[in-house]
Amino acid sequence: MPDLALGLSSFILASPFTDADMPLFDHVADMGYDLFEVCIEDPAALSAELLAEASQRTGLPISICGAFGPDRDVSHESPANRRAGIEYLEHCIDVAAAVGSPHVAGPMYSATGKARLLPPDERARQRNWAAESLREVADYAAARGVTLAIEPLNRFETDLVNTVDQGLELCELIDRENVGLMLDTFHMNIEEKSIGQAIRAAGEKVFHFQVSENDRGTPGSGHVPWHETFDALREIDYRGSIVVESFLPTVAEIARAVSLWRPVAPSMDALAREGLAFLRKELAS
Repeated sequence: MPDLALGLSSFILASPFTDADMPLFDHVADMGYDLFEVCIEDPAALSAELLAEASQRTGLPISICGAFGPDRDVSHESPANRRAGIEYLEHCIDVAAAVGSPHVAGPMYSATGKARLLPPDERARQRNWAAESLREVADYAAARGVTLAIEPLNRFETDLVNTVDQGLELCELIDRENVGLMLDTFHMNIEEKSIGQAIRAAGEKVFHFQVSENDRGTPGSGHVPWHETFDALREIDYRGSIVVESFLPTVAEIARAVSLWRPVAPSMDALAREGLAFLRKELAS
């Protein structure tokens, strides 16, 4: 496997990440990470200019991901809600272009935490609304040299895209070359029959990759099949980045959305450091 950029999600250190948190770039660099993934939770509190300055100062490239609540739902039955989601994604794309992120990543097809048992026709309608919205967003992104990395989530966090196969189906509906998938070991561990087979099925459509344990804790501390995961990434010749992602349970909105009710590591700092050490060891083996 080629050398991969190993990154850390801003969720581990601050939520929401704001202009006041720019010194955390230095902390991430000091820990030895190659990249910092910044989630745009509150667009008004985060400046692309300051992000770019922090990136240049520390030499850390930036990956941009989004946070998708009810007011950013591109598959909502209300056209106004879908438009709000599109406009939020366009803002994320503008930031990505400004700071050099190759993509905007995340479960951008729906609101996180929206899980309902719908009849097939209603589910298809929801999926078509998502595809229509994201087709427009993809064209906006392509004009700015940015790709979209769509993340399947587990069944408790969404009712729309849970597996790689469903993610690929949505990509086909959107029908744009700059649309692919972000895969996450936490979600795949719940939803896929085989993580390795799922990665191989996605193939060149794997645009981005996130890792955490089966409990969202430190990679290597649980039962995710890491050898199988990295072998599959080697087989598809994956050349993107791998980002350690977890969450602060002290943030009520995030905790509720992802059902995180207890600490998953002694500290988020320990999770970040131990996760990086584990990844470097595994990828070198």
